[in-house]
Amino acid sequence: MRSWFRAPVAVFAFVALFAAACGSDAADQAATADASASGSQSDERATIVVTTNILGDVVEQMAGDFADVVTVMPVGADPHDFQASAQQVAQIGDAAVLIVNGGDFEEGLLDVIEAAESDGTPVFEAINTVSTIEFGEAGHHDDHGDEDHDDEHADDEDHDDEDHDEHAHDGADPHFFTDPARMAVAAEGIADFLITNLDGVDTDALRASADAYIAELTDLDAEVASMLADLTDDQRVLVTNHEVFGYFADRYDFEVVGTVIPGGSTTDGASAQALAELSDVVRDEGVPAIFADTSSSNELAQTLADEVGDIEVVELFSESLGDSDSDGATYVDMVRSNAEKIAAALGG
Repeated sequence: MRSWFRAPVAVFAFVALFAAACGSDAADQAATADASASGSQSDERATIVVTTNILGDVVEQMAGDFADVVTVMPVGADPHDFQASAQQVAQIGDAAVLIVNGGDFEEGLLDVIEAAESDGTPVFEAINTVSTIEFGEAGHHDDHGDEDHDDEHADDEDHDDEDHDEHAHDGADPHFFTDPARMAVAAEGIADFLITNLDGVDTDALRASADAYIAELTDLDAEVASMLADLTDDQRVLVTNHEVFGYFADRYDFEVVGTVIPGGSTTDGASAQALAELSDVVRDEGVPAIFADTSSSNELAQTLADEVGDIEVVELFSESLGDSDSDGATYVDMVRSNAEKIAAALGG
């Protein structure tokens, strides 16, 4: 009796142990597979960090399917005075690659960018791919005034020189992105840089994605030219909040006859004398609108408009994209929206 009972018990124990071992092996294999899949995903998707949200959108459109794109500056940020948080500094330092506007555009991030590059992070300056213009090359009210205007302010010449020297910006204008044709060139340079510096990327797929987006930018350039085609030479005159639309003017045959803030940075100021001179220029030119920035204060532009009278202040997306539900949510939307507003304001 005892031997009959002992045999089934032994068999049952063996079966139980075998099942437990199989279950354990299956669980271990599943866990290993999950960990492997998770690890391969993180290894395959490198992190691209981009300073400005304008370039961030461009990079996302081209490479978002192949890498994680992290944009440092949020919508509405003013690139000239933006300061990175400790977390953002760490993200920049940990990036596989870093893409920046360049030309000292990111004034508050220069030390962080330099530190990342010194630590070995590959850095791409988009401005280095395009033909640049100097500040004021697209025209400025100092060079545009008529003889009467020059004579009127001859007594203040020394004072004016001091004011303008205080806010002088030498070198290349960094706002190349207001010209979609130049952005197309920059996008091609970014794609080349990513293909060279990102490990494990499907180069053919990335190249195809980039080429499709570059074609979209080329079409956008033609679309903007068409929108502005009906403006006469006399109407192609811009007064802007600061020197940000020089490349737009260069591309589409406009003249920037004055800026409220006489420089390429919103951190500069404007003297009462400079505003008084600009108000004379606006009256002489018959300019119907002053173009301000959505990402910085339009208080001085509004003050100038009130001084001149019968003139509109139109806000453009100049150095930042708009919110996701705005007409400037992407770079393409931003350029198209700006062109529409400029055409409507100057076309009468």
